Amino acid sequence: MDKNITNEFVNCWSESFNNNSQNSVLMNAIKKNGIDQVTINSNKLVENQPVFSEEIKTGKVTDQKKSGRCWMFAGLNVLRQRIIEKYGIKDFELSQCYLMFWDKLEKSNYFLESIIDTLDKEIDSRIVMWILDNPIQDGGQWDMFCNLVEKYGVVPKYIMPETFQSSQSNVMNRLLSLKLRQGALRLRKAHESGAAIESVRNEKEKILNEVYAMLCLFLGEPPKKFDFEYRDDDNKFHRYENITPISFYHDFVGTDIREYVSVINAPTKDKAFNTSYTVAYLGNVKGGKEIKYLNVDINTLKDLAVKQLRNEEPVWFGCDVGKMSQSDAGIMDAKLFDYGPALNTDFSMSKGDRLDYCESCLTHAMVLTGVNLKDGKPNRWKVENSWGEEKGTKGYFVMSDSWFDEYTYQVVINKKYLSDDLRRTFEKEPVVLNPWDPMGSLAIIR
Repeated sequence: MDKNITNEFVNCWSESFNNNSQNSVLMNAIKKNGIDQVTINSNKLVENQPVFSEEIKTGKVTDQKKSGRCWMFAGLNVLRQRIIEKYGIKDFELSQCYLMFWDKLEKSNYFLESIIDTLDKEIDSRIVMWILDNPIQDGGQWDMFCNLVEKYGVVPKYIMPETFQSSQSNVMNRLLSLKLRQGALRLRKAHESGAAIESVRNEKEKILNEVYAMLCLFLGEPPKKFDFEYRDDDNKFHRYENITPISFYHDFVGTDIREYVSVINAPTKDKAFNTSYTVAYLGNVKGGKEIKYLNVDINTLKDLAVKQLRNEEPVWFGCDVGKMSQSDAGIMDAKLFDYGPALNTDFSMSKGDRLDYCESCLTHAMVLTGVNLKDGKPNRWKVENSWGEEKGTKGYFVMSDSWFDEYTYQVVINKKYLSDDLRRTFEKEPVVLNPWDPMGSLAIIR
């Protein structure tokens, strides 16, 4: 074939298309109904029933609305489970807005420190352009969630409820990004004029003061102390006065999140199994724990998740939610849509190839709250999402085991479930991945 598309080629392709009589029928069906409606595999809707042999009793499904805080919602859904069980509070939620405030402030500082770290690099260097490309967004990772909770604690949702901008974060993020890029300009200009690093950081402090004020206007100012009041399942009233967010986390939640680690399945050529990894310039809290993953094969990943679920502990997990899923039905199955046969083509790629060629990455975080075991092996999983009760079965999804294999990349596991070898491997100095590695993607998809 020539390097250019010619009329001769187009005529040949047109003739080939029209010689297949089925194409006319498929074209009309897809034009009218859309590819998903034409290709959905109804057998998968039947197979993935919301019934599970192992299941954790959970609260009402939450709703992140038009924001990318799935990782934060999933983390708080895991923590609130302890309060629901311990204190008998129906439909209890922890404040997502509270952690969002501190996450935005910490990410702003992380961004500006990354600019300071690269002051001697050219503005068009790949790393500086990477940092500037997305100064602040809603997405995050498990270790970022841990950093926020350990530093700032948590509060009940009624103490700091949702605001317009927490639920619709696009404009807030755009204005914060504008302020931070302007801040990057100020810091680099100060450096270019010969300012000492102390002066540069003094300028950074002024920028963060502006960011703090903006966040207060968008989200409200976080409480320093509050009263915790509730009625339990027996309608008995309780009050605890003058609690700090940190003490609420330690005394009422009581979950030591430092005991939980991220285990991933990234079957790419550059990532060996049974090896720990981190990602450069990925984080939110300077001075906090670094992002760290333990890469294992898919069967090990699933076995760890099953062990934790069977002990009635929910599992935070990261995946590529947009692939082979139907949100209204709440079904995720690797063969949910027959795209290939309908379009007379082949889309086959391995999981590793999809990661390497930007076809897939971590886009969403949710919570596993159940699994169906048949002959000791999982064939479907119960998923607590954060898209409200209108999606799936009152907000809960069913994930087939085949979908887990192909599109689940990360689970968060208590270290007590790791073998001694895996625990030692996790504790080793991690291999540092480039910032643009697919394992550096943040779960931000609504």
